[in-house]
Amino acid sequence: MRVPEDLRETIEQVHGDRGIEWLAGLPGLLQDCRNRWSLELDPPFKDLSYNLVLPGKLSDGKAIVLKLGVPCRELTTECAALILFDGNGAVRLLEHDSARGILLMERVTPGTPLSEVQREREATTVAAKLMKKLWHVPPADHLFPSLADWFLAFTRLRKSFSGGSGAFPHGLITRAEHLFDELNETAPAEACLVLHGDLHHANILFSSKEEWLAIDPKGVVGDPGYEVAPFMLNRLPRSASNAELAKLFNQRLLIFSEELRIDKTRLACWAFFHAVLSALWDWEEGNEPYKTICLAQILERLS
Repeated sequence: MRVPEDLRETIEQVHGDRGIEWLAGLPGLLQDCRNRWSLELDPPFKDLSYNLVLPGKLSDGKAIVLKLGVPCRELTTECAALILFDGNGAVRLLEHDSARGILLMERVTPGTPLSEVQREREATTVAAKLMKKLWHVPPADHLFPSLADWFLAFTRLRKSFSGGSGAFPHGLITRAEHLFDELNETAPAEACLVLHGDLHHANILFSSKEEWLAIDPKGVVGDPGYEVAPFMLNRLPRSASNAELAKLFNQRLLIFSEELRIDKTRLACWAFFHAVLSALWDWEEGNEPYKTICLAQILERLS
């Protein structure tokens, strides 16, 4: 089986020599999975990011998805999140070997993504109701990162530019840093929960058995208000003006606030913070952060 070239390049770029070594051993890893669980595997899904993901079926005909990646913390916490969710609001994990970067999951059928729901209120409400199913009190011995761990991207930026912000607008970075402190100081203790961490339209699929289910959780511990942020930045009209985007953001925030019973301004603040954080991640991965910075600037005016 041929690994898509863009996926191969990403794995080598992100993981370096470990990624090259993993790719070399991938044929053997695939064969081990086939033998271990009697799998029939189809060609991989399109538009893969960091992992090889293949549909297939078990010997009894049960539809599955096999996800393989270079063993890393993010795959480990995804596995831990799926175990914690236990099929309630999320795809069910059937088998796993996180030390080898292997996750075997039920396949969501028909698997229609939430992005195909055109009515904004319906799509946002679906996401809000799913969030409430997924949130859990962190287990005592959990290994999930915290939002404070993710915040270290700001520390890395400052270190890279001797305390400055490089090409990023200084005021934007400073505002996000201060806002993060304020949001954490005002968060009630009982509001520190395990979140999906990347719940947007493409990660919510329709299941004929369970209605809507989440896939690809990152697993992060923090204020539930943060959960709305990735959703806010997704499925945006390409030709929309800043005013139109601000109106759409405000509409989503109102729906989330109503459904989740979290103050709208607080949700807007988390969405702004996440947009800046996403821009930093883009920069760290060698991608252009300009578009995300523009979205952050719109959200800043709502926060």
